Amino acid sequence: MKVAITGGAGGVGSSVAFNLLLATHPYEVLLFDNRPNMITSHTMDFEQVLEQGASGSVRAGAEGELAAADLVIAAGAAPLTVNTSRMVYLADNAAIVGALLDQLPAGWPGILILVTNPVDPLCTWARERSGIPRERLLGYTLNDSLRLRTAIGAELGVEPGRVDAWVIGEHGDESVALFERVLIDGEPVALDADQRERVIEFIRSWYTRHVALDSGRSSTWTSGLGLARMVEAIRADAGELWPASVVLEGEYGIEGASLGVPVRLGRGGVAELPKWDLEPEESAALRAGAETVRTAAAAIAAKA
Repeated sequence: MKVAITGGAGGVGSSVAFNLLLATHPYEVLLFDNRPNMITSHTMDFEQVLEQGASGSVRAGAEGELAAADLVIAAGAAPLTVNTSRMVYLADNAAIVGALLDQLPAGWPGILILVTNPVDPLCTWARERSGIPRERLLGYTLNDSLRLRTAIGAELGVEPGRVDAWVIGEHGDESVALFERVLIDGEPVALDADQRERVIEFIRSWYTRHVALDSGRSSTWTSGLGLARMVEAIRADAGELWPASVVLEGEYGIEGASLGVPVRLGRGGVAELPKWDLEPEESAALRAGAETVRTAAAAIAAKA
């Protein structure tokens, strides 16, 4: 499988490339960025990763090669700043995503995974602008669920990797934690009201706490590994269940907004969009997030 990574010189892009080289399947990875020296630096470094037993290949992508990829990961983004919401990047990152879409011809048969934030409005707008079928235009949202699992594990004193828990909805303050579906070692577990409040505080504040460090970096290691695993789930075509932002067409009573929901992944992107039963307050929160996403996507379109 040929995987192109735009923003490939950045932290997330280079982390995805590294993790794809460590995969069992030999991926052909192409890196695209407006910083050619950084791309060269990474590829020189990756040569020695391959010498240590990694698989596949990695090189700088040439002009016109993006459309030849089976799968494109859009990781390019405006520089990170100290702020309180991913929405501050809406206009700048829409311009970056728009430039990428301009390189994909009508009828392009590949899969596009957006990492660039705010991911849900950008997916919503990109679907309308590009005409790429919703099954092949996904937003990466796994990190929300991973942070929920981290918080629950810490609250209950459970080692990492034993918690199964999901966040759906908008990738931001209106995300929806599904507390009724929490499992530990495959067994249901209930959290009381105080525990839930502390867990919600952890996941709600994670972004602002992280950018307040003013490190200039995002969750590069988490996203790099998560995206590589997502690509492998698509290639393996085994119907693995994942959270991803997809434009909804009536599911959960929502139209015309891309939100994080459970999907089954396959060679064509979304192989199935199973509908989970939600509590009334979860459904209401999901709809509120959809309205926020639609409003933001409309703001992009109005300026285009």
